[in-house]
Amino acid sequence: MTTTAGTRPTRAAHAASKRRFRAEALWGYAFIAPTGLGLAIFYLWPVVQTTYFSFTEWGAFGGHTWTGLDNYTRLIGDPEVGRALVNTLTYTVLGLVGIPLAIVFAALLNRPGLRGVSAYRTAFFLPVVTMPVAVAMLWRWLYNGDYGLVNQVLSVVGIDGPNWIADPATAMYALVVVGIWSSIGYNLIIFLAGMQAIPKELYEAASMDGAGSVRQFFRITLPMLSPTAFFISIVSVIGSLQLFDLVFVMTGSGQSARANPAYARLQTVVQLFYERAFVTNDRGYAAAIVIALLVLIAALTVLQFRLQRRWVHYV
Repeated sequence: MTTTAGTRPTRAAHAASKRRFRAEALWGYAFIAPTGLGLAIFYLWPVVQTTYFSFTEWGAFGGHTWTGLDNYTRLIGDPEVGRALVNTLTYTVLGLVGIPLAIVFAALLNRPGLRGVSAYRTAFFLPVVTMPVAVAMLWRWLYNGDYGLVNQVLSVVGIDGPNWIADPATAMYALVVVGIWSSIGYNLIIFLAGMQAIPKELYEAASMDGAGSVRQFFRITLPMLSPTAFFISIVSVIGSLQLFDLVFVMTGSGQSARANPAYARLQTVVQLFYERAFVTNDRGYAAAIVIALLVLIAALTVLQFRLQRRWVHYV
């Protein structure tokens, strides 16, 4: 009787605990339902739909037919896709130069006793909150070969500057400068936060051992900052692979863009997707292009996560 009597409260308590757990889980699902629904409708479903469309061919007046792997076979043999991919990867690799630049500027702003840090942060961060179209229009004017400010400044020292966006030799580098200028403020703020989270005791111990500021930077700051640098590299690569707005505004689209002598050096994968989807109305092929880009982004992200084991130091 004692065992039976003692078992009943235990079972009752267990049942009450399960009911309480289910109620808490139900409330948890209720709270995340709006976000989950939004992700499913605006992110997951478009991916599924675009994947399906990549296996179809669209007519001039709408409607589509299943074509299987024809779009992907065409994509592999399309030289324009290969050129756009090379341009996109080139921009991505060159854009990584902005990461060490952001680290250097963050280290300068992190110096003790520096005045006006808030003003400097605001100045660096302004391009981040500025609309990309406005940024592109501003730099398009600065780079103009006839009356642009860049060439006007160069003419003062006797240099005849080119038409930066229309010259195949300078177009990509000019675009990379705009990309770095636009993103360096965001990277700088993240790096600055990471530096301020490093324990001061490490620097004090290094100073007592005779390490100077330069040695402290390479022996303490950079290793402790590697997780932040890894995050920035992931975000930067993904953002660079999706480059569109700067190129679209600075070069245009369709025939006007193709009239630019440097168009072949500036066309990106996303810009090619836009032209196929909304200019030539080849939406099935455009869907195949963007799905291939999605696979590339996923592959490079996985590769970065694997490589980070060799250089990222977690405390």
